[in-house]
Amino acid sequence: MSVASHGEGWQLAAVILYFAAMLAIGYYAYRKNQNDLDSYMLADRGLKPWVAALSAGASDMSGWLLMGLPGAIYLHGLVESWIFIGLIIGAWLNWKLVAPRLRAYTEVAGDAITIPSFLGKRLHDNSHILRITCGVIILVFFTFYVSSGMVASGKFFDTSFGIDYTAGMLIVAAITMLYTLFGGFLGASLTDVAQGILVVVALLAVPIIGVIELGGIGAAVDGVRAVDPDRLSMFAGGSALAIVSAAAWGLGYFGQPHIIVRFMALRSPGDAPTARRIGIGWMALCGLGAVGTALVGIAYFGAHTADGLDDAETVFLALSQVLFHPFIAGLVLAAVLAAIMSTISSQLIVCSSALVEDLYKLIADKSGWPVLAPATYVRLGRLGVLIIAVIAVILALSPSNSILALVAFAWAGFGSAFGPVVIMSLYWRRLTTAGALAGIVTGAVVSFVWGQDRFQNFLVGRVPDSVSDFVSGTYEIIPGFIAGFLAIIVVTLLTQRHDADSIDAEFTDAVALSRTKRSVERPVAAPAAD
Repeated sequence: MSVASHGEGWQLAAVILYFAAMLAIGYYAYRKNQNDLDSYMLADRGLKPWVAALSAGASDMSGWLLMGLPGAIYLHGLVESWIFIGLIIGAWLNWKLVAPRLRAYTEVAGDAITIPSFLGKRLHDNSHILRITCGVIILVFFTFYVSSGMVASGKFFDTSFGIDYTAGMLIVAAITMLYTLFGGFLGASLTDVAQGILVVVALLAVPIIGVIELGGIGAAVDGVRAVDPDRLSMFAGGSALAIVSAAAWGLGYFGQPHIIVRFMALRSPGDAPTARRIGIGWMALCGLGAVGTALVGIAYFGAHTADGLDDAETVFLALSQVLFHPFIAGLVLAAVLAAIMSTISSQLIVCSSALVEDLYKLIADKSGWPVLAPATYVRLGRLGVLIIAVIAVILALSPSNSILALVAFAWAGFGSAFGPVVIMSLYWRRLTTAGALAGIVTGAVVSFVWGQDRFQNFLVGRVPDSVSDFVSGTYEIIPGFIAGFLAIIVVTLLTQRHDADSIDAEFTDAVALSRTKRSVERPVAAPAAD
């Protein structure tokens, strides 16, 4: 069975309504935060806990949450859910261990607004080699990451509405670029909130209505058992190594710049616990919805069709089309777009900040260029968004496995490169610049080399059909993460710190500030004058 065209006019109207809402939110943000680069890139560190939590979640969970995960469970059962279990554990630890200290330390360390600038200021790296290395890694990999999202959006329109791939991709690229370019970090965060709400409502509505349609939970479970009892097992069909490797995806959270930048934008470290509860609650509901969607799909299509779905990853869309009015089904389609676009917008902002804050400013300082007015830096930030978006569009004009291969590496690569150094910079005052640089390079290289077989499979067009297949063997984030940690420790112990007294004083201040429980309302920036 394939996803049939049904009420496309209603569905397209719902998607257009969604697009209009995103542009309206972007315009609202444009009127709120355009005075300087800090407000454009970090919203003046004024995000409330629920905004930061939903924004972090939505920017993380792309279309994989609504299509990839339900599709994998539909095919192979609950054994495929281990990756999400690992992600929830990783996200909880990230909010618990990293969020309060990173929020505090980025303020103490010269009010840093990006991860590269934080590491450079944290370690007093006057050579700027650490900051430049981080900026280049972020810029290169996220450009391809953004491109992959645009590829997904083009395929979405082609599959859902029969709209030409290029036209659909350009529509999504233009709208996402517009609200991100003008709304900045605040625009991306507020649209993330709306998108996160849409995603969780859709993920819960589909399985709930599906269970009612099937006659209750008992009938739904019986329907799954009638198709294959092993689909209800958390272990059937999966080796211990595959399960551990799938769960190890949670390690990646510590090094994802587009996620942890939300921690830096909180009003105060005291907001982190509240944001953690909201964020993990959102993730748990989304995970339950994705699992429920897959199981309901097994029971429903097992009872109503002879061969099931032609494409397992469409189970979420297929159920929405048979269970809901076409307009509501259109909103479910919009939820898939929301998951894709929220990730793209967050990555565009991180790329723009790397381009302006971590590369242009350093080159300008070294070259003796004059200091620009704050509003000019905002214009450069917008130009950065435009440049990265255009490059990503060009890369996405002809979708290829090579782009998707780099995206598959991005999670492990970022997690291995930045995860260990972020943790150690927050919890080990002895850390040196050489140790941090060694950890970043070692983690990235080990992750890349370890994953060469998987990389080559993608290049020749072999796409895995399940999470277990994808992480067969040891997922590269495990050796990459361990190697990064070891490199940091060994090289740090072999090298000397400079400005040790000053760094120690900042470390002590940051730890004290991270324990602050009171949230501080920061002043709201005045609208920009054009």
